[in-house]
Amino acid sequence: MRNFLDSDGDTWVAAVRSREGFDFKGRHHLYFHPEGAEDQGVELLDVQWNSQETAERTLATMSGVELRRRLKSARGRWEG
Repeated sequence: MRNFLDSDGDTWVAAVRSREGFDFKGRHHLYFHPEGAEDQGVELLDVQWNSQETAERTLATMSGVELRRRLKSARGRWEG
């Protein structure tokens, strides 16, 4: 999980969400939500991982610029 500021200066959280089931390929994906409002987030299913460890490691290395870009993409799809 990573906190970061969006382009408006609001705090968001980038996290990993997982789907249940027996298909492990791409089971974990990127999820964004405003700080303190976990149930009001948006998923970005384009970013997927096969393991929780890989997902967390990748998320830890993403820059703020990358997180803002991906949040903008996820929100554009959700609001559009």
